[in-house]
Amino acid sequence: MTADIEQIKKKIIYRSNYRGTKEMDKLLGAFTNKYLDQLDYEDLNELIKLLEIDDNNLYNFYNGLNTNIEFEDNKINNLFKNFQYK
Repeated sequence: MTADIEQIKKKIIYRSNYRGTKEMDKLLGAFTNKYLDQLDYEDLNELIKLLEIDDNNLYNFYNGLNTNIEFEDNKINNLFKNFQYK
């Protein structure tokens, strides 16, 4: 299980830092760097789901704008929504 979690973390780090837009690379990179080691297996899977969403909808969700999709009310989405990028 530990090797599996480490593999998932590597995948998350890559997907959060190579999005397609520089702004989202920085935002999601900083977000995952802050929280990655604090998350359990279930949370990591929720984070993967978040990272599968396109940049435009993620950006709009983060900034409180309208999105084309419905975001679940879960721990990861709430952490991301309330994350303060510095």
